[in-house]
Formats: sequence, C-alpha cells, structure tokens
Amino acid sequence: MLYNSTLFEIHTISEKDAWSICDFVSANEDRLKRYFPLTLAQNLTPDLAQLFVAKKVKEFNAKKEFLFTLKPNNSKKIIGLIYLKALNWNTKQGEFAYAIDYNFEGKGMISKAIKFLSQYAFQEFKLETLQIIVHHTNIASIKVAENCKFTWIKTLEKEHTPPGENPLDMELYEFYKP
Repeated sequence: MLYNSTLFEIHTISEKDAWSICDFVSANEDRLKRYFPLTLAQNLTPDLAQLFVAKKVKEFNAKKEFLFTLKPNNSKKIIGLIYLKALNWNTKQGEFAYAIDYNFEGKGMISKAIKFLSQYAFQEFKLETLQIIVHHTNIASIKVAENCKFTWIKTLEKEHTPPGENPLDMELYEFYKP
C-alpha cells in the first residue's frame, strides 16, 4: 500500500487484482467506454483481466506505464484506477488518467489520490511535469485538475477519438514540480 486515508487506499497494480478489475470495468462499463475503451475491452472477462494485469505489472516494473488501484480501506475491491502514462523520461513528463466507480464519485477521492501521486511521481520517478487531458464536458475531471493545482495550458485539437465518434478536442492541464 502506498497511501491510506480514512476512506481509501492506493496500491500499485498487483497480479491479485485481476478479478477486482474485471468486476470494476463490468460495473462501470458505461463510464469507461468513451475514454477508457482499451481498459474496458481488455478486462471484460476474468481471463482477459489476468492477461491485462500481468502486462500492467510488467510495464510498471519496466517503468513504461504505472497503474495504481484505489480500494476501500481493508478491502480487495477496486473502486478506481489511476494511470500515470505517456511517460517521457527525456523531458521528465507523464500524464494522469483516472476513473472511479459510480458509487464513489463526488467524494474527493480522485483529487486526494492525484495530490498524493503527484508528489510521489516527483519524488520517486523524478518527473517534473504532470499532465491531465480532459474533455471540456467532464466537469468532475476538470475539478480534479483544478483542486490539484494543475493549470489549464491549451486546447488540443482532435486529441482523442472515442469508439464510433469523430475526434474530440481535449483540454490540457499541467502541474510542475515545485
């Protein structure tokens, strides 16, 4: 466990998480299909989730991408996922992407987790710039960026293409190592 609050814990991805991730994506399929289509597709069955988790553990250990899980205190149930991805070790930059179970949204958990993981990324991984890329309609995610002192930088044209949709413009927020 990396972090423990009164409401939740943050863990690094573990081989033991496959069933819980499968349950998480199944319960939150509608929330994930637009912005996390690959995570959704790769975890629709327990067997797929096992392959996904094995891959993510390897990527974590190789410092290619970091996946963190949010769990209620003293529980194995996953209620959120936070990626630190798009890592550029030359520019010391990474991007956060996150999703939380619909039963736990609006409680400030993602904001607390991003605040902690930002400092963790600066200290442990020596990153200097962290990004959050969000669609302008995702007000909850914009609030996370703002609550965590990320600054709006610019609109990225045609940055993300959801399945079956036209490319969307996305908003770029950044936070720099103090």
